[in-house]
Amino acid sequence: MTEPARPISRLMRSASLGGYVELVASLGRDPHVFMRTVGLHARFLEDPETLIPRDAARELLEITARATQTEDLALRLAARRKLSALGPISLVLREEPTPRAALDTLCRYLKLVNTSLIIRVEDAGSVVVIREDLLPSPGLAMRQSVELAVGTLFRMLGDLIGPHWQPLDVCFTHRPPKDASAHRAFFGRSVKFNQEFNGLVCRASDLSRPRESADQVSAGFARKYLDAAMKDRTESAQESCRQIILALLPGGACSAQEVARLLHVDRRTLHRQLDAEGLSFSRLLDDVRSDLVKRHLRESDLPLGEVAERLGFARLSSFSHWFHNLFGCSASQWRKQAAEGPGSTVR
Repeated sequence: MTEPARPISRLMRSASLGGYVELVASLGRDPHVFMRTVGLHARFLEDPETLIPRDAARELLEITARATQTEDLALRLAARRKLSALGPISLVLREEPTPRAALDTLCRYLKLVNTSLIIRVEDAGSVVVIREDLLPSPGLAMRQSVELAVGTLFRMLGDLIGPHWQPLDVCFTHRPPKDASAHRAFFGRSVKFNQEFNGLVCRASDLSRPRESADQVSAGFARKYLDAAMKDRTESAQESCRQIILALLPGGACSAQEVARLLHVDRRTLHRQLDAEGLSFSRLLDDVRSDLVKRHLRESDLPLGEVAERLGFARLSSFSHWFHNLFGCSASQWRKQAAEGPGSTVR
């Protein structure tokens, strides 16, 4: 029986694991053993454009970090990254007039680089906040994948701005490692954990530095290729909704009406599209909240009131009622059981 094809949003370029084999070998372990555990083969990494299962790659990073006792595994991978690892889009990014223009271009073509990654760029006076979210993988830890995404963006901006560039802040929503010295060494500054978002805070002036242009002809050909590829890349209604829900939840304004507006359809059309995929908006909202709350409770030390806010609940009591209905216990009980390790009964 043929296995059903995975949605494109659940696949990622094998370039995301570039350098993995060499890194794990340098740690004195056999990388192929870890890869076989999650169903990946070394040949998948030979071509950086090969699409591999997203969840397998995420699980691979987590089990490797645990087995090798290397908390900064993702940052060690990110240290090996160059702008060219992004594929054809790197040609366009290098020819943009400023790093900020390159960042905007990356956001435009991001689905061709990583369909699970969401980047939001917010201007706040003299600073720019770059938020990175990953579409969650139910039941899987995300720490290493998140740190790889932020570390890769940091390296990319360093290539575009200059080798001595540093962000003002580096933020992660998960709890700090036992020893944060490797994080300080990688980013060149102290890193903040248990924060409201994953990403970087930068000086607007750094992102507006003019860049020299060298090969506009190659960049033009690359842009035509990317535009054509974007037209071929279709996305299901639920995946589009998931991305918008993730962006709206912390602000508390996540309604079907608002999601439909941002998708440029009316509410009835949105409901009809989701119904065709066997989902309702309320079910999808619960699914996203469920994935997020498990991540926050497992991987951060945030107070429950802050967790409730990040899931869009105006009152802690509303969050507590929702959580108990869904999980059959209180959030504090769930967190305690999760901390007890793999043998616990959390779901």
